[in-house]
Amino acid sequence: MKITVFEAEQWEHDACMRLAPAHELSCTGGIVNEAAASAHAGAEIISPFVYSRLDARVLSRFAHLKLVATRSTGYDHIDLGYCQSRGVTVCNVPGYGDSTVAEHVFALLLGLARKIADSTERTRRGRFDQADLRGFELKGKTIAVIGAGRIGMRVIEIARGFAMEVIAVDARPDEVTARRLGFRYTSLDTAFAEADVVTLHVPATPETQRLVSGRELGLMKPSAVLINTARGSVVDIEALVGALAAGRLAGAGLDVLPQELQLREEAEIFRADLENSIDLKALVANHVLLRFPNVLVTPHNAYNTREAIARIIDTTIANIEAFARGTPQNVVASDLTLPR
Repeated sequence: MKITVFEAEQWEHDACMRLAPAHELSCTGGIVNEAAASAHAGAEIISPFVYSRLDARVLSRFAHLKLVATRSTGYDHIDLGYCQSRGVTVCNVPGYGDSTVAEHVFALLLGLARKIADSTERTRRGRFDQADLRGFELKGKTIAVIGAGRIGMRVIEIARGFAMEVIAVDARPDEVTARRLGFRYTSLDTAFAEADVVTLHVPATPETQRLVSGRELGLMKPSAVLINTARGSVVDIEALVGALAAGRLAGAGLDVLPQELQLREEAEIFRADLENSIDLKALVANHVLLRFPNVLVTPHNAYNTREAIARIIDTTIANIEAFARGTPQNVVASDLTLPR
C-alpha cells in the first residue's frame, strides 16, 4: 500500500522503514495541508501528528485514502464525519502517554506550588532572597481529575502518593478502582467547587468545547489552580485570563492552548482557507497568559519523553500493519459526555 508519514522527524523516518519492504513508503517533515495532500494524492494510508488540520478540503485531495493513522491519542484535528462518509478508517494511539502526561501534570503543579520558574530566574540573576516565593504543600489538598481514563487514573495514583484527597468526574465511573485507590466520583460542579487543583483529561469534542468557562471558573476557590494537558479548546481562554487578572484564581499550568497551529506558525493566521476559523481574541489571550507570573505554559510537550515517543511510533506502525492485514486496531470511537 502507498503510505505517507507527515510531520516526520528523521528518527521517525528511520523507524518507519520497517514498513518499506511490504509497502511504498514516503516521509515528509511538513504538515498536511492542501498543497501537501495534492503532492501525495496517491496515498492510501497517511499518518499525521496533531499539528495537521485534516478537514474535508484537505482529505478530499487524497483520492485513494483508506486509513488515517494519527500519531496521537486525540483526533480532533481530523474530520471524522468526512472519513466516515467516505469509508476511511481512523486509528489513534490510545495508551502511549499515561505516565508521561500524568507526570507532566505534576511538573506543572509543583512548578506552580513552589514557584520554580520565579526561583530559578531569580538565582540566575544572582539573587538568593526568598521574597514572594512562599509556596504551598500538596499534602491534604483536594485534586479534581476531570476525565478519569488511562491518564486520569495515573494522575490519581500519583496524587495519592502525595497524600492528596482525590475526587473525579467521568462518564463511566469505576467504583471498584475508586475504592482501591481511595477516591470518589462527584459531579462536575462539585468538583470545581471543592478542588484546590483541577486537572483536565478529556478529549476535544463538541460537548467538551469550552467545558471550563467563566461559570466553572467562578465556582473555583480563589486559592485554586487549573492544569490543562488535554486540549486547548476545553478551556475558554478569555475567561481564564479574566479570572487570573481579577485574582479569582491562584494560577494555571497549561501545556495546550487554543489556536496552537497559529501560535507555532503565525503566518497561518493569513491563510485564506482558515479565515473563518481564526479566533483572534483567543490568540491575544494566549499571549497575555504568557506574561502572568502565576501561569506556566509549556509547548504541548507533555507527551514528549523518550519512552512515550517510542510507544507512539511502535503503535502507529502496528496500527498500519493491522489495517493492511484486514484487522484494524485502535479504531476511534464516539466519546461520552461528562456528567454535570
